[in-house]
Amino acid sequence: MRIKVIAGNWKMHKTIEEAKSLARGLAERVGRPFSQGCVAIFPPFTALSEVKRIIEKSSIKLGAQNLFWEEEGAFTGEISAKMLKDVGCSFVIIGHSERRKYFSETDEIVNKKLKSALSFDLTPIVCVGETLEEREESSTFRIIEEQIRGAFKDIPEDSALKVIIAYEPVWAIGTGKVASPSQAQEVHQFIRELLEKLYSKELAQNILILYGGSVNPENIEGLISQEDIDGALVGGASLKLEAFSLIVEKSIKA
Repeated sequence: MRIKVIAGNWKMHKTIEEAKSLARGLAERVGRPFSQGCVAIFPPFTALSEVKRIIEKSSIKLGAQNLFWEEEGAFTGEISAKMLKDVGCSFVIIGHSERRKYFSETDEIVNKKLKSALSFDLTPIVCVGETLEEREESSTFRIIEEQIRGAFKDIPEDSALKVIIAYEPVWAIGTGKVASPSQAQEVHQFIRELLEKLYSKELAQNILILYGGSVNPENIEGLISQEDIDGALVGGASLKLEAFSLIVEKSIKA
């Protein structure tokens, strides 16, 4: 049975003290164990170790927003999967549209990072999604298929099942716009059908697929009630204790 995952991507926000304050609030509010759900937060690199200390006695999991695919070496400014594991991370986000847009990450790079994360037993959340222009050109499914095929290239089925996919339409990230529940469900269903072709029906039915893009307490119930949506990758709302807590609570009840 698929569980629900609510992941809070803090992006480039929060000093160490601000991160600690938010983590404390979340540990108190949504830090209890959920039998059919998981909460994960993704602070900036600078706050990972401090946040880990605060949430380690709660059920909240720690994640990182990015990694480099090599284990170590002369790669100034980069962070490896080995380092993330050492600091206590369980999850890592890979291929977010902002990484693709501002740092020119390709499907090949996403694939390398995915393999590195899996090799260190980190759960990757691989992001896919189309731009507004691509949606208006009716290219959504083509773009999603290219990104899925690229990310999962040479990934065996037993490893692929450990991956979480996040469908994040680029036109809905940070814009206040959100895909309607039916629009999101349509793409999530397409992803499952594609994975069934690439792997098996069993994998397609069991892999977790999240929705991301201006998720808030008002729209989460409509989204998570869809058959193929297993949770949310939350951006702006994850920076606010009350908003993110409500998203978690409504998701668990849905």
